[in-house]
Amino acid sequence: MKKLTQSARSITGRHQLTVRVKTSKYRKKSSNQWLERQLNDPYVAEAKRLGYRSRAAFKLIQLDEKYKFLGKGKTIVDLGCAPGGWTQIAVCRNKGSGRVIGIDILETKPIEGAILICQDFTLPEAPETLKRLLSGEADIVMSDMAANTTGHRQTDHLRTIGLVEAAYDFAKEVLAPDGIFIAKVFQGGAESSLLADAKRNFKQVEHFKPDSSRTSSPEIYLVCRGFKKELG
Repeated sequence: MKKLTQSARSITGRHQLTVRVKTSKYRKKSSNQWLERQLNDPYVAEAKRLGYRSRAAFKLIQLDEKYKFLGKGKTIVDLGCAPGGWTQIAVCRNKGSGRVIGIDILETKPIEGAILICQDFTLPEAPETLKRLLSGEADIVMSDMAANTTGHRQTDHLRTIGLVEAAYDFAKEVLAPDGIFIAKVFQGGAESSLLADAKRNFKQVEHFKPDSSRTSSPEIYLVCRGFKKELG
């Protein structure tokens, strides 16, 4: 049995009643299962209690519990920030200093202490917009982006790879020395070519699956620490 992170021990230790969802002729079986899973998910309940935009906030919390990269005064870029769960945690850990810039193709409700952009990151002008707002280097580039699924596994896989590679290329352009890059990947981790490049450009590269990431989900996070600016 793997060791739970601090937040996972706290949240999974909370007692809550099991909710059963009645079947409905207006809902598909898969929709019914999703709804029941949401209602019985302790991370969903805790996110709601604490005012986090999504349960995904706990993924960043648990990544930080393991790698300890967030903190006062950091300059952070959050790629794929909607609905804002990661941005909320980044702003909170910055303790009123530093800078947090988020971008997403979907509109994100304002978060005090963050600059939020509604734009498609894959468009050529998006990285330039982020660079102008940064006016310098970033300490952390983090990406929870995932391509919308089409139902065709290979297509979905290739689209997600494209997002990860775009985020990685951007990170190499803007990260400060010893900066950190974190990105969601799927199906066993990052592609071999990206992983090989990351190992050349960062001191430490590994994969990590937070406790708050559902067991059934294929998602896992690529964590690259100690950017070698001279090589990037």
